[in-house]
Amino acid sequence: MALGELGFRRPLTLACYWRDKRLIAQNYATGRRAAATPLVIDILDYCSTWRSADAMCRRFASYPRKGLLHLVRLLEARTLLNRVREDDGSIDPALDGWRDWMPEAAFFHFATKDARYEEAAATSARLRRKAASEPPPPPVKTYPRARRTPLPAAAAPSALGDVLRARRTWRRFGAAPVTSTELATLLGLTWGVQGWAETSLGRCALKTSPSGGARHPLEAYLVARRVDGVKPGLYYYDGDRHGLVSIGTRMTARRFERYLPAQPWFHEAPALVVMTAVFARTQWRYRSARAYRVVLLEAGHFCQTFCLLATALGLAPFCTAALDDRSIEHDLGVDGVTESVIYACGVGSRPRGATWAPWGPTRAPLPRIAPPASRSPRVRPRR
Repeated sequence: MALGELGFRRPLTLACYWRDKRLIAQNYATGRRAAATPLVIDILDYCSTWRSADAMCRRFASYPRKGLLHLVRLLEARTLLNRVREDDGSIDPALDGWRDWMPEAAFFHFATKDARYEEAAATSARLRRKAASEPPPPPVKTYPRARRTPLPAAAAPSALGDVLRARRTWRRFGAAPVTSTELATLLGLTWGVQGWAETSLGRCALKTSPSGGARHPLEAYLVARRVDGVKPGLYYYDGDRHGLVSIGTRMTARRFERYLPAQPWFHEAPALVVMTAVFARTQWRYRSARAYRVVLLEAGHFCQTFCLLATALGLAPFCTAALDDRSIEHDLGVDGVTESVIYACGVGSRPRGATWAPWGPTRAPLPRIAPPASRSPRVRPRR
């Protein structure tokens, strides 16, 4: 079929922005971009609906046909134009659910997937150089001239207060595996359905963490490596029936390391839980792009619940958002559009004799922990 007989249309996921002195057009679903010259903008504007190449040549007759068709091919190669047939109803039906959240949330979601991660040693060296000439911002705010009202010592229930103060991110793990009971407790009390509420909108799941509009878009997938009673592999956690569903992916050390790029301190973790979001659940109720914030906040709620539970069980938890989205989504069998990786947390046993291991095996010294200036002497700092 000749190029002139084909049809083209601009994608839904298209944004333009200034970078330095150039206007850039970007398909944020693919990450491809190109300079948005006046002619490119005119072509993209004209292709808001299906347009044949011949129609574009007639519309832009003042430009040489050969040069115009060459530009159309370049725009197609950069995914700024999609090749379609006249009877196509939608370029990508999977994106339909994002329409109400476009462009704000959709641009942020797709444009921040599949980031490139610097190796840990290079990052440390770069930050040390930066700190020498540009110290980091102060970790707390102060109001030296403001009137102050003293508060009594924090009075959380003893057990809960101890857990909250003891929570740390661990980067070194013991040789002992995670037990099936520990895993069941972590999964069941974090992502498990605790009950169902009947509402005018149907049944709503009740969990230990809140969810905007009780939509609960988050799902949990387990990467089991050293868990007693659980064969190593990739599983979906069924929070309603409190069980694991095997996805069947063979989990090699190399595959696991690819999930957590440039983070060698996590590569020996016995278990990792990857959180995804099924966006349609939240999109069904909330049309505003602000609801995307809610989805991210919910992932934080669930992750903190997981880490506190692991701490209470005497385990070594961690969390990370530095993930190889594409590899994980491929193995989970999700499309990254209607369901996408958001966050991950993991756990292992604690190394023998360690009260906290914030660095990998090559970094032995632990930081000294001092109490906050405002803390009452009755409340002891915990590692």
